[in-house]
Amino acid sequence: MRSGTSIGANVREAEHAQSKADFISKLLIALKEANETEYWIELLLETNYISKTEFENIKPKITEILKILVSIINTSKGK
Repeated sequence: MRSGTSIGANVREAEHAQSKADFISKLLIALKEANETEYWIELLLETNYISKTEFENIKPKITEILKILVSIINTSKGK
């Protein structure tokens, strides 16, 4: 839950960044948290804490968040 909620908190902070570098930095932190969240979700499935159905409902959402963050970061860096 911590890593998952941290994604939104860091994106919110990025909205009011003091500079472009600060904006990118905060989004990179959000990306790391999203990656960690993906790990925990996979672990929850492997330990049977969540069902395959629950996993299949959650996994595409975190994958999409990761893609969006990478896209924003790359665009902001001018790549």
